[in-house]
Amino acid sequence: MSAKPVKQAQDSAAPNCGRNTGVIFDIKRYATHDGPGIRTTVFFKGCPLACGWCHNPESLVMEPQGVYHRERCIGCGECIRACPQGALALTPGGVVTAAARCRHCGTCARACPAEAREFAGWCESVEHLMKMIEKDVLFYDQSGGGVTFSGGEPLRQPDFLLELLEACGRRAIHRAVDTTGYADTDLLMAVARRTDLFLYDLKLMDPVKHQNYTGVSNRQILDNLQRLARERAVITIRIPLIPGINDDAANIDATGDFVAALPGVRQVDILPYHNSARHKYQKFGVARRLGEIAPPLKEQIDRVARQLARFGLKINIGG
Repeated sequence: MSAKPVKQAQDSAAPNCGRNTGVIFDIKRYATHDGPGIRTTVFFKGCPLACGWCHNPESLVMEPQGVYHRERCIGCGECIRACPQGALALTPGGVVTAAARCRHCGTCARACPAEAREFAGWCESVEHLMKMIEKDVLFYDQSGGGVTFSGGEPLRQPDFLLELLEACGRRAIHRAVDTTGYADTDLLMAVARRTDLFLYDLKLMDPVKHQNYTGVSNRQILDNLQRLARERAVITIRIPLIPGINDDAANIDATGDFVAALPGVRQVDILPYHNSARHKYQKFGVARRLGEIAPPLKEQIDRVARQLARFGLKINIGG
């Protein structure tokens, strides 16, 4: 039985995509840090949070984002001839795009011999994506792995996510959902009935700081986590460790106390911040609200791990 459409305040359909499709921006095969075993991680576009340290700034908006590198363009016109919508034209200033016609299919980027055009995000169908996923079933079976739906926030495209979860379930493929938890509770419960593991982000326990650094309240996130735990969902807590923002003793103690009270939840992954996404901010014209952040030192990571372990939690560093 196919998933029923889910009504919610957030986006449920991908722009310019057809039925049973969504917008993704990356597929990582043979991943080993997004759940148990060898996995295929599918990254959804669109996120309701605006974390100042986001590692995937290209995921924040759901629409596919095109980048035109004028300095690389050789004016050959291959992209213009390849575009199925006739959305491109060559001008003295380079190739221009008629936004109303563009369907963000990425055909122009694939046709460009000079790599002057690229896209973050494309429309993908459930059927085509499942064919890609099923290619690695042997690796899942041998390693205890499966598929992880990440982002962005995969619950931002609920119908697409539910269809994929059900398709994986019919194929007996292990399913993990990497989520911020900021979603309608009924939707989250619908996802839980079709999910084998949640990778659940906890960023900040103080509600004012959470609002300041992510743009949203943490009330729904915490309430949803408690509800999932009461329903006996399998959950791994993930803490992105951001120096000077959430690594202080007060926040770590509050986090440990909260997690320790969740029935059945003991696994915590500490994900140290890294600055490898710096070039993405420049490429896609996204402002870095917090400026440069230095990655945590090993001593800082070890201190946080020891502090959380005192609450009887099993700590893993690096996901």
